[in-house]
Amino acid sequence: MAEAVLRIDVSAIQDNWRSLNKLSDAGVETGAAIKANGYGLGIEQVATCLRDAGARTFFVAQAEEGSTARKALADSSSIYVLGGHMQGDTAKMKAHRLIPLLNSGEQFHRHMRLCPDHPFGLQLDTGMNRLGMEPHEFAEVLEQAMQAGPNLVMSHLACAEQPGNALNGQQLRCFTELTDGLDVTRSLAATGGILLGPEYHFNLTRPGIGLFGCFPFVDAKPVVQAEIPVIQTRTVNPGEVVGYGGDWTATCQRKVATISAGYADGIFRMLGNRAALRANGAACPIVGRISMDLITVDVTDLSEEVDCLQLLGDSQSVDQLADEAGTIGHEVLTSLGHRYRRCYVHSK
Repeated sequence: MAEAVLRIDVSAIQDNWRSLNKLSDAGVETGAAIKANGYGLGIEQVATCLRDAGARTFFVAQAEEGSTARKALADSSSIYVLGGHMQGDTAKMKAHRLIPLLNSGEQFHRHMRLCPDHPFGLQLDTGMNRLGMEPHEFAEVLEQAMQAGPNLVMSHLACAEQPGNALNGQQLRCFTELTDGLDVTRSLAATGGILLGPEYHFNLTRPGIGLFGCFPFVDAKPVVQAEIPVIQTRTVNPGEVVGYGGDWTATCQRKVATISAGYADGIFRMLGNRAALRANGAACPIVGRISMDLITVDVTDLSEEVDCLQLLGDSQSVDQLADEAGTIGHEVLTSLGHRYRRCYVHSK
């Protein structure tokens, strides 16, 4: 079988949620962000395991994601849609009990017109300039919004993973000034914001990437292992090249394995001739270009033949692979393609 396997440790996700929950003051609820198909790991399975750990409030990016998540979550769970109330979302929100986080005056008025009795939240822009109402826009709808009774008012930190960045304090002050005195649940902190300290926690936190074993939550348990089967192994003689473009030339006799994955499986092309896979802890460098479905790997130094090589696991974390690619763990996880056979395991 030429199918790569992704092992997802459900217990580790739950433990990471509990650890982040403990970092919050008493009385602060810890939710969970499960957008982008549960950070690439399967939104229904991730939602279920976090529900079982104790999470009751969830965040997705789009109404379509919320519809899928609702299949795994009880009616009592709250599912917030960060993209707000987009044109055409009304039926989905009503059918699946989704709560839009309204990002503009336009979205607010659309929501009030189409479903004034349906729950909603408000997202404010406090300095990131990405999503959310700017202060003047918030002021224009504030009276009507508070009469309607929002479930949540939130904002998002731009630089929470950089504790010394002055923008964190600026956004905190802005959010506090805009929302102090309002009788409403408030949320500012995702994973990085939780780690900044209790002044950022307000009533509700919403960790995402830290649940899945990645920076900035350095104490997180690893969640993902990825193993890729070897299709064929060959001897490459001195002067022979490997792969498209002949980008790698053997300087001495080498043993090269071709494995069953490529950039279609979220293994970035830039990792060719740069990163390595592992077998029993030993590094096996990628040689030549990464193609759509195949990668060639130098396995000369292995003491025995192996059936598969490990891309992610004990010897190489998501963040380490991300560093090799010049990106972040979020992109590595969410790029993992549909061809992996996802296996959900409990480590305890």
